[in-house]
Amino acid sequence: MPAAAADAALYRDLFNDAETAALFTETAEIRAMLLVEGTLARVQGQLGLIPADAAAFIDRASREVLVDPAALAPETARNGVPVPALLAAFRKETQAPELTRWLHWGATSQDILDTALALRLRRVLDLWERRLAALIQALGALALTHADLPMAGRTYGQAATPSSFGALVASWGRPLLGWHGKIADLRPDLLVVSLSGAAGTLSAMGDQGPAVRAGLAQALGLADPGHSWHAERAGMAAFAGWMAGLAAALGKLGEDLILLAQTGIAEVRIADAGGSSTMPQKQNPVGASALVALARQVIALSSLMTGAGLHRQQRDGAAWFTEWLTLPQLCVSTGRALALADDQARRLTPDAAAMARGLAQDGGTILAEALTFALSDRMPRTEAEAAVRTLCGEAMASGTDLRQLAARVWPGIDWDARLHQGMMGQAPAEARAFAARARLDG
Repeated sequence: MPAAAADAALYRDLFNDAETAALFTETAEIRAMLLVEGTLARVQGQLGLIPADAAAFIDRASREVLVDPAALAPETARNGVPVPALLAAFRKETQAPELTRWLHWGATSQDILDTALALRLRRVLDLWERRLAALIQALGALALTHADLPMAGRTYGQAATPSSFGALVASWGRPLLGWHGKIADLRPDLLVVSLSGAAGTLSAMGDQGPAVRAGLAQALGLADPGHSWHAERAGMAAFAGWMAGLAAALGKLGEDLILLAQTGIAEVRIADAGGSSTMPQKQNPVGASALVALARQVIALSSLMTGAGLHRQQRDGAAWFTEWLTLPQLCVSTGRALALADDQARRLTPDAAAMARGLAQDGGTILAEALTFALSDRMPRTEAEAAVRTLCGEAMASGTDLRQLAARVWPGIDWDARLHQGMMGQAPAEARAFAARARLDG
C-alpha cells in the first residue's frame, strides 16, 4: 500500500475522490501558478510597471508553455519551493530573455503558490457546495417519505422512547444545512490573492504595489486582502475546521448506519453492501465504515492544519511544508466522504417490520415514559415512576407486553390507544420541517 491509500490503484475506488484529487495534481498546480504569473505580468503591463510588450508575451506564453513536473524536482528539493525551477523552465522554453526578465517582477514564491492554491480551492468549494446541496436534498426526500415510520429511539445504545426514521434522517441532515451555509463565510478569507513580495512589504513595486495587488485580484476573480498575509493562516485554519465539522456530521450518518444494519437490529438495508471471502451470509456496511474512517482522518488532519498556523516571523518553511503535506489529503478525504454519504443515503431502505420488532422488544417497555406521564394524572409522578419501574421488570422477565400489565393494574383504559397516541412526539414534525428546509436550501 502506498503512503496515501487514495493514490493506490488497489484502494482508490474506496478512498479516493477523483474530482477533488484532480485539483491537487502536479499539473493542476503548475497550470495555476503559470496563470498567476501571466496575469501578474498583464496587470503590471497595464499599470506601466513593466514594458507592455514583455507583459503581453509573458501573459500569452503562460497559457501555452508546457512544463514537465519531474524536471522541477531536483531544484524544488534544494529550494524548498517549485517556483524558482518553474521560472527557469519558463524562460528556457520561451527563449526570450529580454522579455522574460520581467517575469515574476517584485513577487515572491509564496505569492505565486498561495494565489494558485486559492484558485484551485475556489473550484473545490464550488464542487463541494453542489455535492452538499444534492446530499441535503436526498436526505430531505428520505425524511419526508418516512416522517411517520416509527422506530426505537436509542440512547447509550439502549431503547429509550419511540421516534421516527424520518426524524433520524433529519438529524443527519440538519447539521449539513449549517455547514452548507458556512461555505459562503469561508470564501472571503480563503479565496484571496497573495502579493506581498519577499518579506511582505511589496517594496520592489514601489507605490504601485497595492494597485498591482488589487488588479491581480480583480483579474483572477479573487479578493484583495489589502495587506500581506504570508504568515497569517486564519483562512486556512477556518477551512480545516469547517472540513472537520462537516466530516463529523457525515461520520455520524455512517456510525448510525453501521449500528442500524448490524445483525439483531437490521432496521435498514443498504443495497449492494460488501461481501465476505468466507461468510456468504454477510452484508458488510463497507461504505458506511469507510465514511466513518474518513471522518476520523479528516478530524485528525484538521488539527495538524490548525497547528500549521504557528508561523515564525515573515515566513516559516516548516509551517508551510506542514500545510503542503496535509491539505491535499485533507481535501481528498473530505471530498470522498461527501460522495460516500450521498451514495449511502441513496442506497439505504428502512425495514418497517424490523423497526416494529425493535419497538416491541422487552415487552414494549419503550413505552414506559409514556405510561409514567399518563399515570401522573391520577397519582404523584414519583409513585407513577415506581409503579412503572416494577411493571417494566415484570414485562422483561415474563415477556408480557407492558400495555397488558397496565390494563391489569389500571383497568378500564385503552392503554394501547392511550400510549400510542402521540408516542413519537415531535419526531414526525421535525422530519417534515427538515424536508421543507432541504427543499428551500436546494
